[in-house]
Amino acid sequence: MHHIGMATETLNLTVHGMTCGGCVRTVERKLGSTPGVSKVTVDLAGAGATVEYDPAQVKPEALANAVRGLGYEVPA
Repeated sequence: MHHIGMATETLNLTVHGMTCGGCVRTVERKLGSTPGVSKVTVDLAGAGATVEYDPAQVKPEALANAVRGLGYEVPA
């Protein structure tokens, strides 16, 4: 997927509470379905998520809140 002129930023979120691959898939699906997000990588062992997003469409706090809404802890 190539978007001409789309400036993406990368956000690294710390995510506490993920215990298995199912948790990883849940977080990936939630973030990946968020408008403005182009790529999501979730690392279970590293307790984190890396999100590439378009800052014109979504703010970092909204991404963190999306993960919190799943029941995981995302430190501010």
